[in-house]
Amino acid sequence: MSNDTSNQSVVTANKQGAFVRPSSSFRNFIEKGGEFEPEAGRYHLYVSVACPWAHRALILRKLKGLEDIVSLSIAAPRMHAKGWAFSNVDNFPGATIDHVNNSEYIREVYFKAEPNYSGRFTVPVLWDKKKETIVNNESSEIIRIFNSGFNDILPTEKAALNFYPKELQKEIDELNEWVYETVNNGVYKTGFAKTQEAYESAIRPLFDSLDRLEKILYGKEYLVGDRLTEADVRLYTTIIRFDTAYHGIFKCNLRTIRDGYPNINKWLKNLYWNNDAFKSTTDFDHIKTNYAFMAHINPTQVVPLGPIPNIEPLTA
Repeated sequence: MSNDTSNQSVVTANKQGAFVRPSSSFRNFIEKGGEFEPEAGRYHLYVSVACPWAHRALILRKLKGLEDIVSLSIAAPRMHAKGWAFSNVDNFPGATIDHVNNSEYIREVYFKAEPNYSGRFTVPVLWDKKKETIVNNESSEIIRIFNSGFNDILPTEKAALNFYPKELQKEIDELNEWVYETVNNGVYKTGFAKTQEAYESAIRPLFDSLDRLEKILYGKEYLVGDRLTEADVRLYTTIIRFDTAYHGIFKCNLRTIRDGYPNINKWLKNLYWNNDAFKSTTDFDHIKTNYAFMAHINPTQVVPLGPIPNIEPLTA
């Protein structure tokens, strides 16, 4: 058993007090002819619906119609001393038990895959029931796996859906790169900054990039190629949390999305209200509770009620 005592709430910072995100540890793929073959019922996804990185995987699982192919367990949103917990420890509405390994905490899944594991116990986790190990715990790769890894066993109409089309890959990759650094991870750099200098060094690029995205989305429904791609999925999971969590708890408070970015707000509402893969996987109670329970930045753990509404109606 590993002697690691880290959990999801531990924040890694450099000498300047800036947040540094550790790399993921398990980086295998599901592919025909590979070590992990695409099979219905073989794989299991562990998530917290509060977590934006895990939320990406939930959306792709829904978009590609993988619900009956890749099973699911959902951790409770409140962070415990041992990390993400299942409903047999924290019976928060919407949380489930670990349907595969009967674990109490996500960390037990990691230790089952690697008894000497010494990293962080993050979600999402893609688990192989046959080999009893973790396939992948990097969200950007799991969504690529879901996009194409199961196409051979999907119905034709679902297999045909491609959210990372070859002709748009260069543009998607370029956008993903700066969005990740300054927006997806930028909100964490801002919220977890331990010095004023680190905070200001993070918040300014964050809002510069939001300004840039506002221009990109002028008169457009999607970010790249006038069609839904993984770029929209990756940005959505940050923006849907912005007004409800990052603006207040993470001090990302130069502007809200709803009042400061009409084009981004319209794009967000279109995805949420018009595509069930986005709406049905978004749980504001889990989101608000998770961020409010980060005691190192919100010691009272009081969960904010606002904003009201959590997301504006489509016509607003």
